[in-house]
Amino acid sequence: MQPMDEKTPETGTLQELCREFREHNGIPLEKYDLYNVKRGLRNPDGTGVMAGLTRICNVHGYLIDDGERIPDQGKLTYRGVDVRDLVEGCIKEHRFGYEETAWLLLSGRLPHARQLEDFSRLLNESRDLPPYFAEDMIIKAPSRNIMNKLARSVLALYSYDENPEEETLENNLRQSVGLLARLPLIMSYAYQVKRRHYDRESMYFHPTDPRHSTAEAILNAIRPDRQFTPEEARLLDLCMILHAEHGGGNNSTFTVRVLTSTGTDIYSAMAAAIGSLKGPLHGGANHQVMTMMEDLMENVRCWQDPEEIGAYLEKILRGKAGDGSGLLYGIGHAVYTLSDPRAVLLREEARSMAESRGMGDVFRLFEQVERLAPQVFAREKGDGRAVCANVDFYSGLVYRMLGIPEDLYTPLFAVSRVAGWCAHRIEELETGHRIIRPAYRSLSKNKPYVPLSQR
Repeated sequence: MQPMDEKTPETGTLQELCREFREHNGIPLEKYDLYNVKRGLRNPDGTGVMAGLTRICNVHGYLIDDGERIPDQGKLTYRGVDVRDLVEGCIKEHRFGYEETAWLLLSGRLPHARQLEDFSRLLNESRDLPPYFAEDMIIKAPSRNIMNKLARSVLALYSYDENPEEETLENNLRQSVGLLARLPLIMSYAYQVKRRHYDRESMYFHPTDPRHSTAEAILNAIRPDRQFTPEEARLLDLCMILHAEHGGGNNSTFTVRVLTSTGTDIYSAMAAAIGSLKGPLHGGANHQVMTMMEDLMENVRCWQDPEEIGAYLEKILRGKAGDGSGLLYGIGHAVYTLSDPRAVLLREEARSMAESRGMGDVFRLFEQVERLAPQVFAREKGDGRAVCANVDFYSGLVYRMLGIPEDLYTPLFAVSRVAGWCAHRIEELETGHRIIRPAYRSLSKNKPYVPLSQR
């Protein structure tokens, strides 16, 4: 297809379609208020419309007192277990936690030692891709964007599954384990093929090591020399735990539940969730945080001067700096108000690595922005809304410290979140029993059909 700015019969037709659409399809914002339509399934105060019940996760960020929203410290629980306790338990015992998190999300209870050992072994045994899958589905069809390749590959796994449609609990758990195990390898293969085809760099496929945790398997796959330290693997494991789940209302998880409610297969539901997560307003935000901070670092002379930093943040909010969007990426959240526990944990655990890697000044600048941003928001917006740094504010920095390429920032989010997606799919299958179908009010006016010769 020719670019839109080149004059061809095709582009002329497309431009005319655009003109017709713009002339006849606008919907004024006041119409939403008139008909009490909650855009984005959001209430007027920004909270989400209640659309379902879940036992999987609770995201707490505020209190309600006499109908008023009161800011509160953030808390995230998986199956009732505080994610901070989960992380600290793994750190204290010097072990990886993503596998334990996945078991907890899928089953509803923390595993005992034998269950965890057996589950970790099953994931490793399930990691290999079907015969010729890499050659036929990944190498022969490279993609500039790894998320698109993830979605296509997940859809393709349907063809290699001998029982793809059965909706029993046993079959869905079998499929969930397969996705948990294989997605990291699909991601790394897709990245290698992208490097060779589009970046003209070397491609390498390393053998898997059955002793590796999921975080170790990822570092083993994406690093040319397969070398990494235990501290690096545990920091990546922490990121995966924190990205594994975040309630049923986030866009990609809600997508899983919507598709699941129709009775479609797991591969279709997961591919749709990956497509949702690809969006820059959802999973792509950590990349935009890094772009924003790089711009700030180039334009702020003294990284220790809060007044100069605050003034530049004001320029960003006014759309006069950064990408011109008026957005402070990584700041603010639909639920969290005073703090995002995921951001707090990442900040705490990443500080020592930043210092050891010579990135202490950069890390302290991030902390300054985190501290100053709520004050700048209060001055510029004046709406009294409490905002805080969210997980995306620090995750991109952590990935950079780990030497993970930006192409993999959002795919790593997807590889981690598949645990929560699978848990929500199973819960929807087992407890929902009704297709999700919200209503849209039509604003169309009745009009007569006009014969073609009279138009």
